[in-house]
Amino acid sequence: METSALALSTAPLWTLEGLRGADPVLGIALLIIIAVVTGEAVRRWTRLPRTCGHMLVGVIASPLALRLLERTDLDPWKPLLDLAVGVLVFELGARIRPRWLFDNPTLALQCIAESVLAAAAVTAGLVMLGAPAMSAALVGAVAMATSPVITMAAVHETQPRGQVTERLLMMTALNSVLAVLALKIWRVIATADAPLSSEWLPALANAVYVLCGSFLLGALLGLLLTWMSRPMRRTMASAVLQIGLLVLGALLATQWTLSPLLALLVAGVVARARMGHGLTIEPQLGTAGAALTVLLFVSLGLVSSVESFWSLWPWVLAIIVARALGKGLAVAALARPSGLSLKQSLALTVALQPMAQSALLLGAATYGWPADAPIVDAAVLQALVIAVTLMQLSGPVWSVLGLRHLAREVPERS
Repeated sequence: METSALALSTAPLWTLEGLRGADPVLGIALLIIIAVVTGEAVRRWTRLPRTCGHMLVGVIASPLALRLLERTDLDPWKPLLDLAVGVLVFELGARIRPRWLFDNPTLALQCIAESVLAAAAVTAGLVMLGAPAMSAALVGAVAMATSPVITMAAVHETQPRGQVTERLLMMTALNSVLAVLALKIWRVIATADAPLSSEWLPALANAVYVLCGSFLLGALLGLLLTWMSRPMRRTMASAVLQIGLLVLGALLATQWTLSPLLALLVAGVVARARMGHGLTIEPQLGTAGAALTVLLFVSLGLVSSVESFWSLWPWVLAIIVARALGKGLAVAALARPSGLSLKQSLALTVALQPMAQSALLLGAATYGWPADAPIVDAAVLQALVIAVTLMQLSGPVWSVLGLRHLAREVPERS
């Protein structure tokens, strides 16, 4: 074994063995360079989003293919990955107008219906295929959310403008919040049904603490950004201040076992409401943010998993199809009353399809599953991981298909 390890460490760096034995930090740095070049090639030759090339490089280097890096090699980079997700989530919150939901109540109903119906359809589909009810409900809760990361990356790259884009951003933000709420409700119910049923009350108290605490932390961050940025608006220092507050918010949310996604989303909403057009957010907070986003999408490729696909494919297919049908039926049923044509509702349904590993990581970091979650079937959870992987890797394609080809809200130059 020692001889083999020595051989790996002394192999030339340009060989496969040498790359496998390289320092993980060096390996990821090389992957980022390759990912940038690959993303541009994919964009030029296929007109697919650059993020597809970034994730492809991650998949090739992952244990799924060449095994150049292990998933644990991402651990040193976790703070940067959290910052990349936080930047995109904050920007999503800053782009939506909650007032719109009051002005158009049918839109609010449509946002809730597409989340709830998707969760119900996924849960029912898995139960009909023999999955345990509580595990199926967990999958349904995760299936509510559209990936904020993939949605924002697609919006940055294509610069769409129109009704479908605005509704996509609104629904992505709202169904992410509803997914957090559903996961907390699931945890309380699952704890009540567990053998140690006396734990349900602490679980309920924790759910209230996480939700209320995340909202309060996000509101305070938004107000703090409003107050501190007054003397430095429209300067480079404003972007630095935003990044510093995002890091602070994410760290505090993690330290206090709150939801970083929910807190940063609320911070973006509050900052936009208080500052209006005075809140200037460059896409991805400039060049540094763009580099973090490349790292994030390479990492999403690295953590992809399709293990046991052939034994679990009926459940995987059920998750993907039921989720699409649930969202599609809700959007189409309320399209006309909410001011949307049927073609636009189809475009919106397609653009809502991306899922991402960030939804799973959010649940794992905030709620401690699957390690200590009660009544979680390992096979069902693996089916969810596979479904998320497939919809994550194809996510940018779904976004661009909906916004560019069906809604036609993307300028020709993009």
